[in-house]
Amino acid sequence: MKLLVAYIATSGGADAVALGVCLARTFHASVDITLVIPPDTASHAADTPDFAELLEEQAHQWLDEARAAVPDDISVQTHITVEENAAHGLIKEVERLRATILVVGGSGGGILVGRHSLGSVVNDLLHSSPVPVALAPSGFRYTGAPRIRELTTAIGRRPGAETLIDTAAQLGTAGDLPLRFLSLVSRDDMPGHRSADDEQHAMESAVTLAQQALDTAGSRLPDNTPITTSIAQGKSIEDAVGTVEWHAGDVIMVGSSRLAAPKRLFLGTTAAKMLRVLAVPMIVVPRHESDA
Repeated sequence: MKLLVAYIATSGGADAVALGVCLARTFHASVDITLVIPPDTASHAADTPDFAELLEEQAHQWLDEARAAVPDDISVQTHITVEENAAHGLIKEVERLRATILVVGGSGGGILVGRHSLGSVVNDLLHSSPVPVALAPSGFRYTGAPRIRELTTAIGRRPGAETLIDTAAQLGTAGDLPLRFLSLVSRDDMPGHRSADDEQHAMESAVTLAQQALDTAGSRLPDNTPITTSIAQGKSIEDAVGTVEWHAGDVIMVGSSRLAAPKRLFLGTTAAKMLRVLAVPMIVVPRHESDA
């Protein structure tokens, strides 16, 4: 397995490196750290004739700092990618290096979503990446565990999560991890009702559907897979997530929206709401052609 860490010389870049190390140690993977720099331009060349050379020299220094943050037990290589659009450059590197997972951190200038800060580059990747994207929460370089403790997978009540379930099973096997399948039931997602009895009945029906989805997901796993299941309820998705117990070393996986093109990511509304309250890393998995 090969992990590609998208690096920038900020706190978010340091968080991404820390998450890359955690994932690499868990899955016995190698790490490639890539920094994307823009191509030289005529305006830059006019002001500073050796602008490109200076920028590349600075990029090498930043990558040396990133490499120094990776412990000796992790295999690591660094790369500089020249591309005007950073997200495009990272996707090209994913394909060139045949990376399994793309690891990103937050952006201080981005939209703060709880412990996750989604800058424009990360947002672009969450709607276009051909491989799973792992999001490091803010401060992970200080709070992150040495390796993953448990892998939680968010299972929706509708069919079409085959790729997500299969990916969870593969990662669980690779890291010798226990799995937890989680389904969220939100009262805000219920249609309007005239009475409290109607609302209660709708919630009970939603919980029943959630349990059926969890049972179906569990049946797809190999026998003897260590797994627990849980249904979290709340007034909103954020409230439901808040009732779930999280520990250091936990990671959550979610699937892409049905709006996603095959083999591409598209962060859905439920996952976006979860990011507002989650302080653990999230891995978003692309859709596959077979997903309903």
